[in-house]
Amino acid sequence: MTDKPNNGIPVNKKEDIETASKIELIKNLIFGENIQAYESEFEQLKLEMLNKKKALEDLIEAVRTDLRMSIDDVSTDINIRITELEEKMGDRLERMEEEQLDKDHLGDLLIALGEKVKKK
Repeated sequence: MTDKPNNGIPVNKKEDIETASKIELIKNLIFGENIQAYESEFEQLKLEMLNKKKALEDLIEAVRTDLRMSIDDVSTDINIRITELEEKMGDRLERMEEEQLDKDHLGDLLIALGEKVKKK
């Protein structure tokens, strides 16, 4: 079976497979057990990296959760303080209105007293 790649040179798939097998055989002869050891170490490193990645993702999620809780706490605290301030302002306005009423009442009393003095 012969195919023509983009450059127009015929390539035999069977020869490619044989060449790849020969290269693999030469690689095994030259490096032997070292290649297997390297592959084993690379797999271990890959697993360690995946475990570290998972641990970091877990830490990130924990920090995210803590931040959300802190933001909720701050929001709740701010809402409580705003409510307290609104209540204090309402109380203060009521007192000011009462004081204004007292001034009006005092003015009326002084007028009444002035009229009584004038009549006598």
